[in-house]
Amino acid sequence: MPTKAALLAYIQESPVPVGKREVARAFRISGAERIELKAMLKELQQEGALGRDRGRRFGAPGRLPEVTMVEIIGTDADGEPLARPLAWKGEGPPPRIYMAPDRRGTPALGPGDRVLARLRHIGADKYEGRTIRRVSEAPGKVLGVYMLGVDGGRIRATDRRDKAEYVVARGDHGGAKEGELVLAEILPGHRLGLRQARIVEQLGDMGDPRSISLIAIFSRGLPVDFPAEALAQAAQAGPVGPDGRTDLRQLPLVTIDGEDARDFDDAVWAEPDDDPDNPGGWHILVAIADVAHYVRPGEALDRAAAERGNSAYFPDRVVPMLPEALSNGWCSLKPGEERGCLAVHVWLDADGNKRRHHFVRGLMRSAARLTYTRVQAAHDGHPDDATGPLRDRVIEPLYGAFRALLKARTARGALDLDLPERQVVIGADGRIDRVIPRARLDSHRLIEEFMIAANVCAAETLEARKAACMYRVHDAPAPEKVEALREFLASLGYKLAKGQVLRPRHFTQILDKVAGTPYSRLVSEVILRSQAQAVYSPDNLGHFGLALRRYAHFTSPIRRYADLLVHRALISALDLGPGGLPAGAEAAFARIGEHISMTERRADAAEREAKDRFVAAFLTTKVGTSFAGRISGVTRFGLFVTLDETGADGLVPIRTLPADYYIHEEARHRLVGRKTGRTYVLGDAVEVRLVEADMVTGGLVLELQSEDSASSASRRRGRPRPRITALDGARGRAKRRKQRA
Repeated sequence: MPTKAALLAYIQESPVPVGKREVARAFRISGAERIELKAMLKELQQEGALGRDRGRRFGAPGRLPEVTMVEIIGTDADGEPLARPLAWKGEGPPPRIYMAPDRRGTPALGPGDRVLARLRHIGADKYEGRTIRRVSEAPGKVLGVYMLGVDGGRIRATDRRDKAEYVVARGDHGGAKEGELVLAEILPGHRLGLRQARIVEQLGDMGDPRSISLIAIFSRGLPVDFPAEALAQAAQAGPVGPDGRTDLRQLPLVTIDGEDARDFDDAVWAEPDDDPDNPGGWHILVAIADVAHYVRPGEALDRAAAERGNSAYFPDRVVPMLPEALSNGWCSLKPGEERGCLAVHVWLDADGNKRRHHFVRGLMRSAARLTYTRVQAAHDGHPDDATGPLRDRVIEPLYGAFRALLKARTARGALDLDLPERQVVIGADGRIDRVIPRARLDSHRLIEEFMIAANVCAAETLEARKAACMYRVHDAPAPEKVEALREFLASLGYKLAKGQVLRPRHFTQILDKVAGTPYSRLVSEVILRSQAQAVYSPDNLGHFGLALRRYAHFTSPIRRYADLLVHRALISALDLGPGGLPAGAEAAFARIGEHISMTERRADAAEREAKDRFVAAFLTTKVGTSFAGRISGVTRFGLFVTLDETGADGLVPIRTLPADYYIHEEARHRLVGRKTGRTYVLGDAVEVRLVEADMVTGGLVLELQSEDSASSASRRRGRPRPRITALDGARGRAKRRKQRA
């Protein structure tokens, strides 16, 4: 007979609940021993170690049954449907269910749809669901482009995953014109074999580049309009007075942002420390707009900000967390104007280590609105009329403190992934002027290090006071992702530390080794993909990437709700006046953390999609042109290639590759031809031709220029052919879904 521990381990590790018969078969129990088995299972159930579903099958406590009814509640960062069980009665929030794509040609699942699903347990509180039958369908909506046809109107969806068109009856077009971007309600039934829809809102001409951002905003469900009560509160805001505040107006604090920045919520200043016991040390000040003075807990402004969670930034507009009267007005640190702030003084030694810090609620006046490029030019010896007078007394001390902070960053081994980023430049006519790489200057890093220092001070202060804190946590990479990374690096001849606790410096050492080699960008990409996603939580897990034990976002309360919560917590903990956290507010921090982590992912996805569509629109006139690029993704259905010139990503469908049967080696990020040995590897330099650029979906279709265009795509005669089994495809898909979960 197995022990109770062995029984428990078997049942808990099973991806689906199991019955007594399966347990008996697994342990070869028969005859009279089945009575003893039944007693052991009953004891485990009474002890709370096992749960049992309606089908009398065993699983971990709270384990969902193998078949259950679920409701679609939204999508994850990749646009895949998420669901919740309708009959959840366990403690705490229900498990998260990732619905697998339905490949039978049925319409995509949308929020509100209810389906009977078969579940497979894939991790703690996570399941993969497969649709058995759609039970009810929510009155979904579709965002698309309205087109006229001989049989009436049609809508082509902007979602590249939705391949279907929708029929619009003559009385349901709502006055929409050919080529307009529209929002439509999906109607029950079909006509001409297609689903029907009724247009409920016209959003503008699809030919107008300003419509591109609207697609991402509406498709991702970003809140756009503020409630009237919130707007009224913002309009009534006014200046803060000096009472109860530390006067910082004599200090030449400056804001440093990009040329296209729309709000200024942080200002910085530095000077050499005059303490004789701290030779070579620095005294820095980071001042942040006092948003908590204007946005009070529970009021209309606060509810609107919490719903948004953060601002979203697009090439041509911003969807702000706060109304413009605050975000671009009283909470923006404009030069020459008095503003309330929450500021932290930090004293550093010569190596950038913090000696002490002190928070104040102050009144400041920005000395200048500077940009990264102008500050860098002044530091490099090319000041202009604005930066010239500030160079010696303001800018150079900032760089001195930055060099010290950089020493501390290097010493603790923070991960530094410097991956290229593209910028869409909009011309005066509202159309795309060009797509350029976004510069990465020391002035950018200077502000980053000052902000990190202030964020650490906020987290340390709240922890020391045993106060509520919304931490920014970044967990260590999952073991299975580290093992996949280790295997990949080994294929390139590099070793990742094994048998010891993995630290960020181990990744940095690999990056240093590949710097200047053809593998540099490739390894950076793969290391990035191996990392966990940073989230907000009241439970401190530390920040793996920054190699910090505690970290909280404090420096951007105009655009991040998490920072506003940290401001309120500091005000309460340090008794800095009104606007702090109300009593008992920390009880909701876990729920709020999950919500604002979701809104952050939602905004990131919307920004990414909008940028993809802007670039696709820019490239519509360049179809047929050849571009240099690199393979940035390898999948079972083709290659993703990032173009060097614009940073745009396009797909090379596997059917367009030279004739062969290609095996997807996921761990090595490559496709290998079974007959020829021709290999396409992540990071390979390739020459591609642009076949299609679709500004509606943001998709680019590419084709390789020749068989030999990839640096390692060549015929390798004599190499052993990989062994293929019928299970390889299914196993690969299951593994990918597990890693995604």
